[in-house]
Amino acid sequence: MQLRVGWDRIVAWLNWKGLGADRYAARGLLAVGLVAAAVAILLPRLELGADALKLCLEISAAITAATLSLSALFIHRIVDDRRQIAESEQRFRRAMEDSAIGVAIVGLDGRIQQANPAFAAMLGYSRAEIEALTFPQITHPDDLSIGHETMLSVKEGRISSYHFEKRYLRKDGTPVWAQLAGSVIRDEDTGKPLYLVSQIEDVDARKQAEARIAEAETRWNFALSGAGQGVWSLDMRKGGTTYSETWVEMLGYADGELDGDPDRWLTMIHPDDQERVAEADRAHLAGETPFFEAEFRMRHKDGHWVWILDRGKAIERDAEGRLIRAIGSLTDITERKEAEARLMVSAAMLADEKERLNVTLQSTGDAVICTDAANRITFMNPVAENLTGVDVGDALGKVLGHVYWAVDEESGQRIGLTRPSASERPRCDHNTRAVLVRRDDTRCSIRQVVSPIMNDRDEFCGLVIVFQDFTDARALQRQLAHAAAHDALTGLANRSSFIRTMEELVDLCRLNGGEHQFMFVDLDHFKAVNDTGGHAAGDALLKRVADTLRYALGPEDIVARLGGDEFAVILRSAAAARGPIAARSIIDAICNLDFSWDGRPHSIGASIGLAPIRADSGEADEIIARADAACYAAKAAGRGCVSAAPDEVSSDENSKDRATHPPLAAAS
Repeated sequence: MQLRVGWDRIVAWLNWKGLGADRYAARGLLAVGLVAAAVAILLPRLELGADALKLCLEISAAITAATLSLSALFIHRIVDDRRQIAESEQRFRRAMEDSAIGVAIVGLDGRIQQANPAFAAMLGYSRAEIEALTFPQITHPDDLSIGHETMLSVKEGRISSYHFEKRYLRKDGTPVWAQLAGSVIRDEDTGKPLYLVSQIEDVDARKQAEARIAEAETRWNFALSGAGQGVWSLDMRKGGTTYSETWVEMLGYADGELDGDPDRWLTMIHPDDQERVAEADRAHLAGETPFFEAEFRMRHKDGHWVWILDRGKAIERDAEGRLIRAIGSLTDITERKEAEARLMVSAAMLADEKERLNVTLQSTGDAVICTDAANRITFMNPVAENLTGVDVGDALGKVLGHVYWAVDEESGQRIGLTRPSASERPRCDHNTRAVLVRRDDTRCSIRQVVSPIMNDRDEFCGLVIVFQDFTDARALQRQLAHAAAHDALTGLANRSSFIRTMEELVDLCRLNGGEHQFMFVDLDHFKAVNDTGGHAAGDALLKRVADTLRYALGPEDIVARLGGDEFAVILRSAAAARGPIAARSIIDAICNLDFSWDGRPHSIGASIGLAPIRADSGEADEIIARADAACYAAKAAGRGCVSAAPDEVSSDENSKDRATHPPLAAAS
């Protein structure tokens, strides 16, 4: 029992001294020493002979001496091991501190226990800052799973080293690609992982370069594929021609199926194209042309023909000028060739259609001018030459305004003929109030239709202007319009046009305020003129009265003949207080009218009823009714006088007046 306690104490002491790795050897050495000590203790108690006792003592002494020698050697070994460990630790520390790549000692919880300057500098931290962080905190969010899976594998004992790439985050938040290589440090006795030693290399520049290269390759391959292009390369040293995957797929073959024989491609060319292509190939090989270029048909693997555009160039020749290396591209131009064929057919059809159109435009009775998108004249038929006074030879290529200048008949403003805006829907503009102004300043009324020309992509291509000489028709229109709005005898506004004007004026008063005066004028003693002189005399007298009313009123005032010997006046130029004065002057002018028929003088007079036109005066027919009633009152008062109507007319008076003098609106 005492021996067991002593053994444990010595082992503990050796462990405390750091024997660790040589623990079992130390135990063996102690066992030998203990055996020697036991012999030395027990021998004197045994009853042995002198010779045996002497021999045992000698053996015990020898064992003790050997034990002491081994102890000395073992102690020396411990000291040497400590020195080597210290040296190794120093070398590791210096290697870690001076390393150009990052090194970090990481706990199983992901915390950075120690980091070298290179790793801290790579991420823009100080050593103290980065050693206060964990690896998940400095890892890009999208790459957290990589480190997490590695740590799980370490803890479960499935790996002893690791190697992967992932992104870290610098202190300023920018990502940086790094390559990690590390080892798991384990307990020697239990094998339990203690910590990790990682080497972290900045590979951000390489990853960015790889990304740029990959992007460039993607663009290149996409461009080739999208353009229907392939690449071929001839190298006589390597035994022939190689073709890109895009090119062989173009002809229905598998990648590499056509590689090899440099002359095989010639056998795949359409018989009608072989001679021409062979000559172009020979000319370039002979150095007669700077490059090879040809369009031809090649047979697809399934038998149909594919149009190819082949461009190539020799890039290396031997001393005698023989071809060594050449490179080129092949483009599938089948769709282009088919489009060209269709275009040729369409062009022929278009030429026929253009000729028919040209004959039609030349023979039509309307004037036609066509322009391009820049507003320059591209066509002009003989009728247009005649109307504009410009020869077609002088007109073609000129800006439209040089030949054709149209203005609005009423405003005199030029009628612009321009392209529609991007937001404006193309439409035909019809204008029947246009006037064509020629170079010599002569004018003619025209009716024009302007139509934009749009292509199938809704792009503006020009204008077509179709116009006619509309002078006679316009004059007739004016005559008809004037007749529709004026009294045929006196030339004054007639009943219907006057009522429209009256209604518009009432609406304006309601909208903008203001006041005007309305006069209902009825001639006195006019029937006697008709009875004695006939209707011819009456018509002549009515014309004189109409002229008298025009001269007695201002230019803004409106005069109309309502029918028979009844006239209407709207005073717009005089204030309300001047209404009776203006009415009196009209009566005086008519009374003083000097009129004779067949040598017989005739004298007439006039009675006038006044009514205001205001926002609160009611509708037009109500105003007219009040003025009519006032005129009736003037006649009843002895004729030849002015009577102003009240703002409101009683229902009895209305009934009476309407019975004798129907309201103007009702009569119309």
